[in-house]
Amino acid sequence: MSTKTESIEELGINTVRVLSADAVQKANSGHPGLPMGAAPMGHVLWAKTMNYNPENPDWPNRDRFILSAGHGCMLQYSFLYLTGYELSLDEIKNFRQLDSETPGHPEYGLSKGVEITTGPLGQGFANGVGFAIGMYHLAARYNKPDFPLFDYKIYAICSDGDMMEGVTSEAASMAAHLQLGNLIYFYDDNHISIEGTTDLTFDEDVAQRFMAYGWHVQVVPDGNDLEALSEALKAAQAETKRPSLIKVRTHIGYGSPNKADTADAHGSPLGEDEVKLVKKNLGFDPDKSFDVPQEVLDYYRNVGKERAKKEQAWNELYKQYKKEYPELAEEFEWVSNGKLPKGWDEKLPVFKAEDGKIATRKASGEVLNAIADGLPHLIGGSADLSPSTNTDLKGYKSFSSENREGRNFHFGVREHAMGSVLNGLAVTKGIIPYGATFLIFSEYMRPPIRLAAIMKIRPIFIYTHDSIGLGEDGTTHQPIEQLISLRAIPNLVVIRPADANETAQAWRVAIQHPGGPVAIILTRQGLPVIDQDKYTKATELEKGAYILSEADGEPQLILMGTGSEVSLLLQAQEKLKSESIAARVVSMPSWELFDRQEDSYKESVFPKALRKRLAVEAGSVLGWHKYVTDEGDIIGMTTFGESAPAEDLFKKFGFTVENIVKKAKALLGK
Repeated sequence: MSTKTESIEELGINTVRVLSADAVQKANSGHPGLPMGAAPMGHVLWAKTMNYNPENPDWPNRDRFILSAGHGCMLQYSFLYLTGYELSLDEIKNFRQLDSETPGHPEYGLSKGVEITTGPLGQGFANGVGFAIGMYHLAARYNKPDFPLFDYKIYAICSDGDMMEGVTSEAASMAAHLQLGNLIYFYDDNHISIEGTTDLTFDEDVAQRFMAYGWHVQVVPDGNDLEALSEALKAAQAETKRPSLIKVRTHIGYGSPNKADTADAHGSPLGEDEVKLVKKNLGFDPDKSFDVPQEVLDYYRNVGKERAKKEQAWNELYKQYKKEYPELAEEFEWVSNGKLPKGWDEKLPVFKAEDGKIATRKASGEVLNAIADGLPHLIGGSADLSPSTNTDLKGYKSFSSENREGRNFHFGVREHAMGSVLNGLAVTKGIIPYGATFLIFSEYMRPPIRLAAIMKIRPIFIYTHDSIGLGEDGTTHQPIEQLISLRAIPNLVVIRPADANETAQAWRVAIQHPGGPVAIILTRQGLPVIDQDKYTKATELEKGAYILSEADGEPQLILMGTGSEVSLLLQAQEKLKSESIAARVVSMPSWELFDRQEDSYKESVFPKALRKRLAVEAGSVLGWHKYVTDEGDIIGMTTFGESAPAEDLFKKFGFTVENIVKKAKALLGK
């Protein structure tokens, strides 16, 4: 390996290598190998290729960078610091420490310049597909002749681990089908994973695999060849019909005499003695730590200033655009700032009791179509289930390689990728994305749901066929534990509406909700529309739980529930009333929204003195004890379901008016 620095570029690359090794060593935790091997890729991206502005990391037409191999985050932190982003050398020194801006994997909203939270492998790769779709959609809506407002590209560095994860396959297939030519990914082919060399488990020809998907594929044999890397990027930029993968043979831990090309360089510090050898090998003083030569800092800071001129030019273009297309400019500004048009919610439909039974999935479709015209940035679809999930926007075309302005998405049977793509869309300002599947298949989407909650971004997840009420498909399709498992995710708001009107209000809350994703849980089977003149109006859904029907006189107990079971509670209330038992009925569509209310409101719904309570929900009983108290009871599921018509299943598992009355009377000793 070279012992001399021959140019400012080589010195800069080696500075990143040494900086990464130092930071991981000081933290005594981390992954030094990837940034040491991939530093040349980082250099050609930040110094030669990408458009960005360190002083305004969010300018709309910047290129996006995703470190899908998030464990190598010191690579990204190093270039963010060097090019002038709001990330100090002290934060580099504070790598992986409490309250630092340099966590162990990149986190959206914490470090300026980090576009999305990565770490679970494959997620960043799939997020990029959402970024790419977002660019094409914005361009189709807002670009005009001579005004290319949006033409940015999405760059990523991916690892062997990314290539092994299944979500990558789903996303790669989708990207090729949609001809996302603005995707350019480096594949860091370093042949090493945690357990050893990748040939222990992985010997496929990745290049051939991606060619089979329909990607534009190039191979760079030497990851230190800056000219070859730059030429590959230029060729990828010139390819507009296919996403690009550049397979680059690198050496993990490059510069380390004893640990390069070994698993020892992957997930552990190199060790103080080895770090000194790295520095000596790369021409640095072995006794200095976090040593950034001034000429390197000056070089990259000047690059950052030059890149900032790209935004200056864009701002001038946008000024002219506003003069030529003032209405579109005004629209873009309010959608990208997260604002909603005045009166949009006035288009929410109101359903009547005489409308008969309406499945909440069907009501959701009617709501979507009622509000779509007033919310041009609301786009989405389903995982090959739109006839069942009712998520098509009737007056709009599908997004495709031919029609980038389409608002209906066909994700195919790719729930893993759908969730990740939604996250990429959700961090694209100017878009509110939604995606739908059956509730049971939320299991496929758990990583992106969790990441959306961590990032506090707002994709809207639509989950239908929400209980044993889906009937004959049986145990494999009937969700039991899914509701409580979703409720366990911090920052995720779960809403299970009781009827069509609560469904409309669930959409209102979801569209307006800040600070995290929303999951709306919907029925397959028809439900009675709760009379808005007789009972409390569904607008109270925003509080999470509300008194739907007060007892006739001082309540002796509380009946509470969600979704399809609430109408049963109302019938049980009437039956109990005929037997001189006063019951309060509480509709509780969202635990999370209720838990955020003032204590005084919580007490008004669930008085501490009123401890006789019965919860009814066709899902796991777990979690209901928080609201039921030790003097209450729960009618729920403690087993899996069966294959049978819904009405037979509800009867067998106790979701009947008769059983609710029986349990309520038992609580009162009657």
